[in-house]
Amino acid sequence: MKKQIPNALTLLNLLCGCIAVILAVHSNFVTSGLFVFLGIFFDFFDGFAARKLKVQSELGLQLDSLADMVTSGLVPGIIMYKLLSLTIETEIVSSNSWVSNSNGIDFNLPILPLLGLLITLASAYRLAKFNLDEDQQTYFKGLPTPANTLLIISLPLILEFQNNDAINTIILNKWFLIGLTFISCYLLNSGIKLFALKFKNFSFKDNAIRYIFIILCAVLLVVLQFAAIPIIILLYIIMSVLDNLTSK
Repeated sequence: MKKQIPNALTLLNLLCGCIAVILAVHSNFVTSGLFVFLGIFFDFFDGFAARKLKVQSELGLQLDSLADMVTSGLVPGIIMYKLLSLTIETEIVSSNSWVSNSNGIDFNLPILPLLGLLITLASAYRLAKFNLDEDQQTYFKGLPTPANTLLIISLPLILEFQNNDAINTIILNKWFLIGLTFISCYLLNSGIKLFALKFKNFSFKDNAIRYIFIILCAVLLVVLQFAAIPIIILLYIIMSVLDNLTSK
């Protein structure tokens, strides 16, 4: 029975991802973000539970990636699609664009916003590589899909809650969003070694970089709120690169 506990947590991640997809399609980014956060929470604790209960399995590994594909792959792609849609002047999606009309199939989707779905494709490729890579036990090679999802979903949350005209202008610039899309795809599948937030013990000496990172994240979130998330992702990459250099 206990071996199904991690799988149940993974399925909760998948359920949250499915709900987040529906909400994102309807441009309800705040509630969609809430379910993404819940999904990532379950994603973290399914692996933790599997290790503590000593019930890791190949099934759990595959199921975890399938759930991540929805929560941390499809959702950010849809959100980027929606954000890019906001940057063009014409109405992107009519009220009936997701269903067939009486005269046939209505396919009224411009090309530019579809670039956002490159994030979904890059996430799928990253997850497939992860499942075949036996080295990524204590570190990640490339930006993990949950971290990338937090980066993308922070954009509409910043627009909603930060209320800063300068930041809003940047986020709603199509070239910024296109550039971020390609950067996101690159980071997901890059060879950059990034430390994992997995604690084998609670010793500060063995986990100094993790403790420092968590403290800095807490401070940034208190001070900058949602605007802190892109900075935290950048900080994560910089600290990982510095850690790699010092360890050599």
